[in-house]
Amino acid sequence: MLRVKDRIDPEVVLLGDSITHFWGGEPRAAQANGPASWQATFGSYRTLNLGFGWDRIQNVLWRLDHGEMDGLHPRVIVLHIGTNNTSETEHARKNTPGEIAEGIRAIFQRLRAKAPEAHIVLMKVFPRERSPDHPRRRQIQEINQLLGDFARLPGVTLLDLEPEMLQSDGTISAEIMRDFCHPTDKGYQIWGRALAPVLASGR
Repeated sequence: MLRVKDRIDPEVVLLGDSITHFWGGEPRAAQANGPASWQATFGSYRTLNLGFGWDRIQNVLWRLDHGEMDGLHPRVIVLHIGTNNTSETEHARKNTPGEIAEGIRAIFQRLRAKAPEAHIVLMKVFPRERSPDHPRRRQIQEINQLLGDFARLPGVTLLDLEPEMLQSDGTISAEIMRDFCHPTDKGYQIWGRALAPVLASGR
């Protein structure tokens, strides 16, 4: 990945977990769920996809501290992270919404230090789970409320795709997220349309 980043010399950098990685681009994932929307969104830009499956906020911080953004000068950085921090695993406990928001702020501060000229697009955490009554859905809504302050920062665009990703009854369609977590190409089209104006203008 460190070799790929220098070869691409990206105008656009995406940072995140498997939701980002499975969209497409380089470094390549084992699967690409959104090839058509990737091409439509990023085909005109040198783009580096720094999403990695299972990554939590702490993994992204580790990557930033170990060189993945060093020497890069992107116009736009797109950050979507935090959903995996809502899960309990053998090696990591589930984090609170406050901890997740604090971790996202730490990533933002790293990005500002490493690429001060870049416009940062912070994505509110995508909705998960089919039912609007699922506890994780409520936790994600709490996280996103805490991210609202980012909208007032200079050089930042805060994007919320929840209204476009949910059906009228609040459920998630398998057409948008086949496993109710990772977007399909149709789901990635929603993301691409939201990013298009920022990518074109750089602000």
